[in-house]
Amino acid sequence: MVITVEVANFAMKKVLIDQGCSMEILYMSTFKQLQVPQSEIRPYQEQLVWFSGERVDTRGYIDLLTTFDDEKSMRTISVRYLMEIIETSYNILISKLALNALRAIDFTPHLVMKMAQQCYVDSLKVVTTRSSKNKEDNVMENVELDPRPSVEQDLEHIKRL
Repeated sequence: MVITVEVANFAMKKVLIDQGCSMEILYMSTFKQLQVPQSEIRPYQEQLVWFSGERVDTRGYIDLLTTFDDEKSMRTISVRYLMEIIETSYNILISKLALNALRAIDFTPHLVMKMAQQCYVDSLKVVTTRSSKNKEDNVMENVELDPRPSVEQDLEHIKRL
């Protein structure tokens, strides 16, 4: 699914949502358009291995504020993007990590992405109710479950010796 997001105060089109990916990726060609200083990039020189087995060099990572907007809500989160130098038709790749942080669900067959509203999140909370049957509850208070003897018992034992 391809969406539009706001990254570092720039509207970014052609953002691919890929739940099979394990990290967010910002391509260097896109980074240059954002006008963010190069000094913001943190070093990270490891290679990534794609599903095809192809190895891709990385140029570091950067944390950028990213705003996701749907019809009912807008959320801004800090996203850590791994920087790659490859040519692609997308500007950014968003993974399941960012979707989880947003509490968003991707409905790929319908080409929509929804973020959970607070009323929905509240409805998922567990509510305990009492059974209508009258049951006798056996409540035991101040039950000592520690098998070790108490300090007083130890002192009495020592005094006897």
